[in-house]
Amino acid sequence: MYHLARQLLFKFTPETSHELSLDLIGAGGRLGLNAMLNKAPASLPVRVMGLDFPNPVGLAAGLDKNGEAIHGLSQLGFGFIEVGTVTPRPQPGNPKPRIFRLPEAEAIINRMGFNNHGVDALLERVDAARFKGVLGINIGKNFDTPVERAVDDYLLGLDKVYHQASYVTVNVSSPNTPGLRSLQFGDQLKQLLDALRLRREDLEVLHGKRVPLAIKIAPDMTDEEIVLAGQAVLEAGMDAIIATNTTLGREGVAGLAHADEAGGLSGAPVREKSTHTVKVLAETLRGRLPIIAVGGITEGRHAAEKIEAGASLVQLYTGFIYKGPALIREAVDAIAALAPRKQESH
Repeated sequence: MYHLARQLLFKFTPETSHELSLDLIGAGGRLGLNAMLNKAPASLPVRVMGLDFPNPVGLAAGLDKNGEAIHGLSQLGFGFIEVGTVTPRPQPGNPKPRIFRLPEAEAIINRMGFNNHGVDALLERVDAARFKGVLGINIGKNFDTPVERAVDDYLLGLDKVYHQASYVTVNVSSPNTPGLRSLQFGDQLKQLLDALRLRREDLEVLHGKRVPLAIKIAPDMTDEEIVLAGQAVLEAGMDAIIATNTTLGREGVAGLAHADEAGGLSGAPVREKSTHTVKVLAETLRGRLPIIAVGGITEGRHAAEKIEAGASLVQLYTGFIYKGPALIREAVDAIAALAPRKQESH
């Protein structure tokens, strides 16, 4: 069924089909149709960051930036949903066109630029959804906030979303906001993490609960940079690291239509780079901090590959667009099949 739906959706521009898909998923959720149309994945509970997930396969940020289809998406079988990236103030993002399909490579290039309705609008939708599952909220800075004042935007975002998020993701790795990726390195990263840690301590007292913080990094780092980022996130008392965002590289898509468009590349071509980042992080962190893996999962076995590399959870985005809801169940099944092998190895 999804194959036919995709054929229709792919006749529209990528951004139009994205918006239409969200509308349909949201409507299906309100009518209770999504759970009927898609076979639910097997139960595979896992506890990560002090949170209980019904299964380890989630939706990555970016698909539902404004929280418009939280229930509908959860009914498709995701173990958790991450909405955003959301900024303190609404912003339109970059000029259109800004999403490009590369179907031969099961890939997408986007340069959306954190287009969203702002954090207050998102929180209204989260409140209206009354979602009982695990909900991550991904926060970023406004495009016109200078990098040297980026901490202010992240602290404001954390203040706003804290009481309604199961966990909060700090996005310092989008390639589409000028200067943002510089926050992943050195003193800038340390200052940001220290500020987040101190603010979280205050919010924990204020709200009477501790909300986990995850930091999302790019796949375009050297091994040394990955190690340093992992160590900084660990030492700052964060709760998880998400690997990875989209890549600026163009390996695997050279010569394809739209391959030269500016923006972040996601989908199958980023899989090996993202998995390598997970492996380096796993060797660095040695189980002291969970890793959430995202990037290039277009088949169930790719999700299992991320878990074997050292991840505790995985997220889908581009693979979900190309393969549909069946990929969720396929990924859960592939991860479940790892369990007996892992038990035998101990």
